[in-house]
Amino acid sequence: MNIQYIIDSLELEVVSLGRPEIEISGALAGDLLSFIMASAREKWVWITIQTHLNIAAVAVLKDVPFIIIAGGRRPAEDLIERCKEEDLTLASSSLSVYEICGRLYEMGLRAL
Repeated sequence: MNIQYIIDSLELEVVSLGRPEIEISGALAGDLLSFIMASAREKWVWITIQTHLNIAAVAVLKDVPFIIIAGGRRPAEDLIERCKEEDLTLASSSLSVYEICGRLYEMGLRAL
């Protein structure tokens, strides 16, 4: 499934639209950056409650094109700007991390 399909299905609020046609092959939830650096895979979606600039750097490092910020948290302005510069899709949701992961699982997305 591609990024745009996930955005539409979860009714996400998009704050930076990178490349919505990218096919997402897995998902990972986490807030500890070292865990994400060790575990994330190319073309996955990352679900987090972190809202600071460093998450964009980790996403670029791991070729993660799509970040969802959960729990109704708002991304920092410098994060939004960096995501736009790096062509990353950044979206937010009032849903919890748990709910987002459950819905993605129901949609057929798995972690490998």
